[in-house]
Parts: sequence; structure tokens; C-alpha cells
Amino acid sequence: MFIQTEATPNPATLKFLPGRVVLSEGTRDFRSAAEAAVSPLAEKLFSIPGVVGIFFGHDFITVTKDETDWQHMRPAILGAIMENFMSDTPILQGEEAGDGDTGEEFFEAEDEETVNMIKELLETRVRPAVAQDGGDITFRGYREGIVYLTMRGACAGCPSSTATLSHGIQNLMRHFIPEVQEVKQI
Repeated sequence: MFIQTEATPNPATLKFLPGRVVLSEGTRDFRSAAEAAVSPLAEKLFSIPGVVGIFFGHDFITVTKDETDWQHMRPAILGAIMENFMSDTPILQGEEAGDGDTGEEFFEAEDEETVNMIKELLETRVRPAVAQDGGDITFRGYREGIVYLTMRGACAGCPSSTATLSHGIQNLMRHFIPEVQEVKQI
């Protein structure tokens, strides 16, 4: 098994591509070892000193570190990922296979058409680009011209995420949907 490693715009996060499907549906973001209890792989990764975040996408895993050097962490991370896939251990246990995203959406009923356009743009234009960088973005709400989004994985805490939101996503939304005035991260 060969696992590729890619840098992300977030210097504290690396993207690991095992060449196999990681999650067939949705994504999963773990920000603590306690949250990782539903995933044998996430538990193994959190046991590696320096790991502070794990994100599972369709065909990738991103790992976020503290100040520890990647040179010391990378072999242990690669070993944990390889061991999990070679042993056919499930990524998630039981009914926890959802995206772990419990935030509810909010918007006014009269804004439903605008919200549907926002979601379509996110799904077709934004999410694929964000996934290439090892993260994900989800719609949270829309109120009074403001779109509320959550960035996860490599994008959460990334130094360039503010620029991505304010320049990239906000400009895209304004171009296609004149009702959108601003984009904010929750």
C-alpha cells in the first residue's frame, strides 16, 4: 500500500491519500481524542504525540499537529493509516458513520430560493476546491444578506481561511447571488 502525502495551505496540517475510499459518504472532523472514540483510526492517530485534529474526507485524511515537527510524526501517522487499511478495520464504528455535523441550518422561509442557490454554489464550486486543500465547508445559515459557513479539516484554523472566505467565497456568492452581502464563518 502506498500513501501519498500532500501539503495544505495550513502549515499545521498534512493531507494523506491512501488511494482508497476513506468515507463513502460525508466527512468527519475530530478535534479531540474524546471525539475520536467512534473511530479506531482516529483513536490511533490521536495517540501519536503532537496530533491535535483529524479530518476524514471521501478519499483523504488530514492530520493537524501542534508545534511538533512533521519529520517525527509522519512515520507514525503513515503506519497507523496503513495498519488500519491493511487490517480492514472500519474507519467508523456502528451508526456513527454520519458526518458528525450536528449544527442545524437557519434561514427564513422566504429565503429558501436564495438558500438553494447558495447550497448549489457551495456544492459545485466551493467544496471541491476546499477538499483539494484537505478540508470541507458546510452551510450553516442565511439571514439578512449574510451567509454563515463552517470550515473544517485543514481549513479550520488555516491562516488563509479568512482570505478564502472574504475574497474567494464571498466574491463568488455576490457575483451569482446579488442578495448575498457578506460571508461569515461560524
